[in-house]
Amino acid sequence: MRAVLPLDDAAADLATVGGKGASLARLTRAGLPVPGGFHITTEAYRLFVAGFRDQILEAASAGDADRIAALFAAHEVPAELAADIRDAYDRLGGVAVAVRSSATAEDLPDMSFAGQQDTYLNVRGETLLDAVRRCWASLWNARAIAYREQNGVPQDDVALAVVVQELVDADAAGIMFTANPVTGARDETVVNASWGLGEAVVGGQVTPDTIVVTSGKVTETRVGDKAVMTVRTADGTREEPVPQERRGAPVLDSAQAERLAAIGARIQDLYGTPMDVEWARRDGAFAIVQARPITGLKQQVEEWNDSRNGFYLWTGGNLGEAIPDVMTPATWSFVRMFIHEAMSASALPGFDLVGNIGGRFYLNLSITFSIAKALGMQGRLGAVEQVFGKLPPGLDVPGVAISRWEIIRRTIPLAVRIQKRVRTNLKVMRPFLATAQRRCEELRDRIAATTTGPELAALWAGEIEPHVVTACRVLEAAGRQGGATLVFTRDKLRKMMGDVDAEAMLTGVNTDGELASLGPVMGLTRLARGEITREDFARSYGHRGPHEFEVSIPRPGEDSAWIDAQLAGLRDLRADTEALLARQRKARDEAWARFARRYPRKEARMRARVARWNEVVRDRESARSENMRAFWVLRAFVVRAGELTGRGDDLFYLHLDEILDVLRGSDQPLRQVAVRRATFEQYAALPPYPALIVGHFDPVRWAADPGRRSDLYDPRGGMAPVSDTVTGFPGAPGVVEGVVRVISNPEDGDRLGHGDILVTTLTNVGWTPMFPRAAAVVTDMGAPLSHASIVARELGIPAVVGTGNATMRLRDGDRVRVDGERGTVELLASEATG
Repeated sequence: MRAVLPLDDAAADLATVGGKGASLARLTRAGLPVPGGFHITTEAYRLFVAGFRDQILEAASAGDADRIAALFAAHEVPAELAADIRDAYDRLGGVAVAVRSSATAEDLPDMSFAGQQDTYLNVRGETLLDAVRRCWASLWNARAIAYREQNGVPQDDVALAVVVQELVDADAAGIMFTANPVTGARDETVVNASWGLGEAVVGGQVTPDTIVVTSGKVTETRVGDKAVMTVRTADGTREEPVPQERRGAPVLDSAQAERLAAIGARIQDLYGTPMDVEWARRDGAFAIVQARPITGLKQQVEEWNDSRNGFYLWTGGNLGEAIPDVMTPATWSFVRMFIHEAMSASALPGFDLVGNIGGRFYLNLSITFSIAKALGMQGRLGAVEQVFGKLPPGLDVPGVAISRWEIIRRTIPLAVRIQKRVRTNLKVMRPFLATAQRRCEELRDRIAATTTGPELAALWAGEIEPHVVTACRVLEAAGRQGGATLVFTRDKLRKMMGDVDAEAMLTGVNTDGELASLGPVMGLTRLARGEITREDFARSYGHRGPHEFEVSIPRPGEDSAWIDAQLAGLRDLRADTEALLARQRKARDEAWARFARRYPRKEARMRARVARWNEVVRDRESARSENMRAFWVLRAFVVRAGELTGRGDDLFYLHLDEILDVLRGSDQPLRQVAVRRATFEQYAALPPYPALIVGHFDPVRWAADPGRRSDLYDPRGGMAPVSDTVTGFPGAPGVVEGVVRVISNPEDGDRLGHGDILVTTLTNVGWTPMFPRAAAVVTDMGAPLSHASIVARELGIPAVVGTGNATMRLRDGDRVRVDGERGTVELLASEATG
């Protein structure tokens, strides 16, 4: 190995020329403006210390840096090595140089040894060898020894190279960060600039100018009071005062700062990571004297927060229960498609019906209230509560900022188009539902068979997207049929028969055809009895689960461990699901008998009306189930896209249009993956946000507030205190006493024992396998028409939903009485009091 190498030599790597030297070699080879120079390699260092290396290590072990310095000073540079160094220096033309230490353990990804070894400026002639020897000695100064010890770098592993570079007689110099070192923003370059050589800036002896360049343009300039500057002297450098007229003058104008930032962008592109760059300027020309990755840079994140788009009331009820997770960007793309196709009837052109707040799904209730008010339908807003949950008494719902007549002008044509579309899609609903399972299986097979990215992109456009759109439109049609039937049949029966009999009479949805929300638990029961195989279960029900919208999470049909866990939960049941349904059937028959005795002339008409209720509920649940089967196809699409592009789960952090671009050959969207992943992880680490949000909401600040509430966020103040009592909607009638088990997520469902009271924030179809074990169900979120309430009624399990505060007021071990008829939960004894 050679002792001296040209600055741009291909052999100049970390082991040979140290971190600083390897970086300068890379910059030079890339054509960046680096002053000329050469490397004195680690081999030269080892040659120099060969005779006293053991003495160095012994002194280092004793922490005696002074003894090491004396050892280096006592030894001369070997003659042949000295000659090679002089020859390389002479080829530079005998100019003044900077002599910089370059250690093999500096500028590593997880640590920076910057400043641990020495640099000597304005070195000339015969003083060069002494400066090199002092650089070598600085590998063993007290702070370098301590720093290696602290970071676990073995002392006998290190070696030191030296970089000798022509010294730029700079009129200005400084440091440039190609990402904001304070905020972590990757689109900002921060330049520090001062007069003279750069040592005053690097050493922190001056307050430099600070210029921020964003996307190539200066966006901020702060001129510092540059009191001193480093200048060259005949025998080195010194600090001297800056002339008064230059102290407050800007060092760089905007054009120069932008030109320097463009050089920084080239360096960052070369390394693929944000960089810390030392620069100098002479006669308007910039030179790069050092560059290393920025260590400890704050991870950049995006803000996913549609609450900033206007002052509205947002709810996580209903669909927010079905989408309980922080969503990956791919999932959010598909959810937006779902909403556009399945819920356009609730939209108001010009306003977003749904929002992504900290990665979680919310619906804009201000739109619903504003449309109802404009159309004179405030009296029917009670139906909204049956779908989305209760609003706190006295809550002032902010409206949208347009006039009543403008709302009417925008919504009436939309309503006419929706009615026509619903009629059209109702005609295809039953054929679609009959064939959807087979079609989804075919599509997943077709996806698995694709061999190139463009082929998969073409399959998306030709077959996958049309199927998903149809599934969403069928759900819209199923949900729009008989909407009044769902709300008003229940209200009428409650007035005629009371709550308990009314709820019993409305059960039986599962009688004339399987209720899709009960499908998984019924299928598990049949699987446990050996009536169907695991493959049968996966095919029929494997698309349903607690995280069925989130495409980055495997479906239950892909996860044998999920099926095993649910089967284990069924084994200790004293009464299986079918026994619960039989018990509820008996209660239903008795309630109908009482109705017939009380209203003999109305029985036939009411039975027809309830049958219609059951049919509408079944259609809605079946259409929703087939949407979730389509989401399994969407998951298969993204997984295969990751396989074909070699990027794996990175593609879950891209939006749909970006995934398609990557499939067609672009790598541009992949630059967003690291930031998106970090953003997702930040939001996923926070607790679930409030069920209701008013106005602008910052999830990170809210989570840091020890007094935060999970029921409501309203920055206007005036919120009523969290109630000491736990009350909500009567979800399913019945009175039962039991011990509370607060379950945060369905993966902890094994904590729920037979006869426990399940208390949680929300439930969806993925929770229903737990229902047969529960004596009752109590939730913070929910409403009478949510499918969890329907399932509880079908099984005859008392439920109180939409309490807002159950998880805040109840604790594991509390004994409570749940009254599903009145919608109350009474604390009988706490764990603390026994």
